[in-house]
Amino acid sequence: MTPSQTVGPFFGFSLTANPLGQMAGPGATGEPVRLMVRVFDEEGAPIPDAIVELWQADASGKYEHPEDTQAQAPDPAFCGFGRMGTEETGTCVFHTIRPGRVPGVTEKKQAPHINVIVLARGMLDGLFTRIYFADDPANGEDDALALVPEDRRSTLLARQDPAQPGTWNFEIHLSGNRETVFFDL
Repeated sequence: MTPSQTVGPFFGFSLTANPLGQMAGPGATGEPVRLMVRVFDEEGAPIPDAIVELWQADASGKYEHPEDTQAQAPDPAFCGFGRMGTEETGTCVFHTIRPGRVPGVTEKKQAPHINVIVLARGMLDGLFTRIYFADDPANGEDDALALVPEDRRSTLLARQDPAQPGTWNFEIHLSGNRETVFFDL
C-alpha cells in the first residue's frame, strides 16, 4: 500500500487553456449570475492556486445528467459544470444562472443551490460544500440546510453585491473560526 500524499501545488498544469467559467451560453434560460468565489486559508489569507468545481441544475431544476429522470429536457444553452483555478487574490469568477429547485431524496424540493468541490495544496481530498442564495425564501424548507447548525448556515450563503447588480459573492474558508461548512460525502 502506498502512503497518502497531499494534493498540489500543480493545479495550473491540469487546467484547460479555456477555463470552464462560462456556464451559461447565449440564450440560456434563467436569471444570469456572476458568481465570485474566493478561497481563504486558516489565517484569512487568499489561496492563489486552488481549484473550484461547480455542478448545478438549470433554471428549471434539471441536471444535465442521465440519473436526472425528470421529464423536461435540460437547457441546451446551459452547461451545469464549471471548473476554475483561483488567481492571486484567491478569486475565480463563474458566469452561470440561478438554479431551479431540484427534488430531494424524498422528492421534496430543495432550495436552489450549487454543489461545490474545492481542491487546494496540502489537502488529502477535495472538500464538498454547497452555495445557497441568501435571499431565497426556499432556504427555510431545505432539508440539507436544516441539518447545519443555525449559527453556521451563513457560511453556505452567497450574498448579492450591492455595487454590482447580478454579482453574487461567496467565500470559502478552508479552516479556522470562519470555516465553511463542508459535507462528508
